[in-house]
Amino acid sequence: MRSHLLNDLTAEHYRRSVTEGVERVAAKLATTERPFTGITADALAPVLDRIDLDRPLRDTTAVLDELEDVYLRDAVYFHHPRYLAHLNCPVVIPAVLGEAVLSAVNSSLDTWDQSAGGTLIERKLIDWTTARTGLGEAADGVFTSGGTQSNLQALLLAREESKTDSPAKLRVFASEASHFSVQKSAKLLGLGQDAVVCVPVGQDKRMQTVALARELERCASDGLVPMAVVATAGTTDFGSIDPLPEIAELCEQYGTWMHVDAAYGCGLLASLKHRDRIAGIERADSVTVDYHKSFFQPVSSSALLVRDAATLRHATYHAEYLNPRRTIAERIPNQVDKSLQTTRRFDALKLWMTLRTMGADGIGQLFDEVCDLAAEGWRLLAADPRFDVVVEPSLSTLVFRYIPAAVTDPAEIDRANLYARKALFASGDAVVAGTKVGARHYLKFTLLNPETTTADITAVLALIAGHAEQYLGESLDRAS
Repeated sequence: MRSHLLNDLTAEHYRRSVTEGVERVAAKLATTERPFTGITADALAPVLDRIDLDRPLRDTTAVLDELEDVYLRDAVYFHHPRYLAHLNCPVVIPAVLGEAVLSAVNSSLDTWDQSAGGTLIERKLIDWTTARTGLGEAADGVFTSGGTQSNLQALLLAREESKTDSPAKLRVFASEASHFSVQKSAKLLGLGQDAVVCVPVGQDKRMQTVALARELERCASDGLVPMAVVATAGTTDFGSIDPLPEIAELCEQYGTWMHVDAAYGCGLLASLKHRDRIAGIERADSVTVDYHKSFFQPVSSSALLVRDAATLRHATYHAEYLNPRRTIAERIPNQVDKSLQTTRRFDALKLWMTLRTMGADGIGQLFDEVCDLAAEGWRLLAADPRFDVVVEPSLSTLVFRYIPAAVTDPAEIDRANLYARKALFASGDAVVAGTKVGARHYLKFTLLNPETTTADITAVLALIAGHAEQYLGESLDRAS
């Protein structure tokens, strides 16, 4: 079994095995004609059930053959231009190369004596991102597993900086379109059920600052503590960007921590055309960025940024076997001092490889393309009487629903849209997402692939309309 350990004696085995795997994936990418096969869980589960994990195949080729049946054939392929569903981007090749390198070397980014140069690469990328964000010379940050972890750590820092001995009095303000991780984080941090105050959004799906001001004033008058305001720069459902400068003013007025959840909108940090859409982000106390959403990086590649490096001390614990206090005086850079995680992948390498190959402008150009594509999609939907589109995009998301000319019952229209999404997924021809606007069901395009065209959008809209019309026709037949 030692022949499977990666070391100096097995380097050639490693080269052959990885090359064979890469060739399989490359062949799959080159021949995939649809984003999904349409397979169901009920159909695929028996294939997995027949596999006995206690009886290994021994041979890498045989394992790859089996993988074709249990995964590669039926995977959902985000690189396909008609994958239009969730915040999953196609990935750039330099980042995939970085993934291969970091997996093989297997550095852990918690302490210097486990990562060395990896520590400095991560720190330089944090400095680069905080400079792009405009947080100032005292800024710092750390890579995380994703936006949920970043938001949790940001609110942990905000809780500690609020300097209150009565957690029940703490309040967090976020728009009704914000990410669910705000509520989840409040629960994990031991705050009360009423801790998160949902602030209404306008028709543009942006936080209403008049309502925020009213809630902050009520909080103060009730003797409560406004712990944090979470502004969203790219909501999951609509891609909407809250009015950051106005929110910053209110946070300053009330002495409240300002966190910007830019997990989605962080691509604008590299944008050549639309950077102004996140003006005001530089006034935040903390910022969430997900490179694996809009920097075209493989999952996971994310970070939490803070204006004041000293606030990261609230996540610091010292263990003699890992990061004893004496290492501070010795100026040994241990990233675990900043992180909620201990063992942590060298995910920063993927972004490093990308920037050193493509440059920030290369990333920004790709993100600008999908934002511009969404603007074209908006115009198509707005001009098409078959569809109701909710809001003009700030990023690359379109929320809409099919509206048949002959049907007026909102519930029946809901069912038609739900059926269309399900039928489209089952066909494998395209993948779209869904959400609710008010009480009604809507469909969603999340456009993150620069290879997607307006022709793709037009074709998928035609498929949606066709499935919805089929459902309504069958519904009328059943009713007659």
